[in-house]
Amino acid sequence: MNLRQIEVFRAVMTTGSTTEAARLLHVSQPGISRLVRHLELQLGVSLFERRSGRLVPTAEARELQAEIEKVYRGVQHVRDVAAHLRFGTHTTLRVLSSANTALQLVPRSIAALVGQFPAARVLFESLPTREIVKLLVSEEADVALSSAPLDHPALEIEEIGRWQLLCALPAGHALLRQRRPSLASALTGRLVVYSPEAPQSAVIEHWIQSHGVARNVAAEVRSGLAACSVAATGVAMAFVDDLSARAHRPEGLVYAAIEGAPSFPIFGVRNRHRPLSRLGKSFLEIARGQLDLLQASGLPISDKPLA
Repeated sequence: MNLRQIEVFRAVMTTGSTTEAARLLHVSQPGISRLVRHLELQLGVSLFERRSGRLVPTAEARELQAEIEKVYRGVQHVRDVAAHLRFGTHTTLRVLSSANTALQLVPRSIAALVGQFPAARVLFESLPTREIVKLLVSEEADVALSSAPLDHPALEIEEIGRWQLLCALPAGHALLRQRRPSLASALTGRLVVYSPEAPQSAVIEHWIQSHGVARNVAAEVRSGLAACSVAATGVAMAFVDDLSARAHRPEGLVYAAIEGAPSFPIFGVRNRHRPLSRLGKSFLEIARGQLDLLQASGLPISDKPLA
């Protein structure tokens, strides 16, 4: 049986007559009758009994119809899947992120994405950069946002924005009372520093070392949010990324801008051998916009930058 024969047979079974089947398929009634007779000759069985102008299906016809309906359900499923791909529905996106992008940027981007694609499902996990690389390369994740560079030939990396370095000072810190707070004094004061696992560790440590000072370490942490929390106790100051600063409640901290401080990229990362789905592309586009909105929000910034 070819597809046209299947279509005509199903129409006759559904309507009970060649006339109605012809109307359903927008063809002539004689053409339907000829095709049914040809199909019966081809199969070598009688598919219909003619009774008072009606076609009554035989047992063989009903058995054939049951198999054809299975095929039609499969075809409908394929059509549904195609529609879901087009509109981003019933699709799962696996998102990874570094610690600081996981605080607000990724959750806000997920919320906006699900608002745009209500039936979409997002699996989200914050991991160390080495784990992000591993899962993207093995195609166990679709896309990642990272505040640290990820180095692997299988990864495609694009900059979606930048983060800014700030100094987190306990409220009432002596530097805030100076007319021109000194960056040199901040660098040599008691500091909260980062362990190597922190995504921003390498860039901040390199920046501190470029000033040729010996660090006076009070505490070591694994995230910018933890650095803010320790600094808020008054025990030390911390140099933090503005993503972590925005996620920390402002109680007990004042942030000082740093004259000449560099900004650093925030990356969207994917496997270059696995093209992103429409949902993944939309996520990266949304993340760019959400980063702009997030960084436009206010922070308790001192009117005296470190110089």
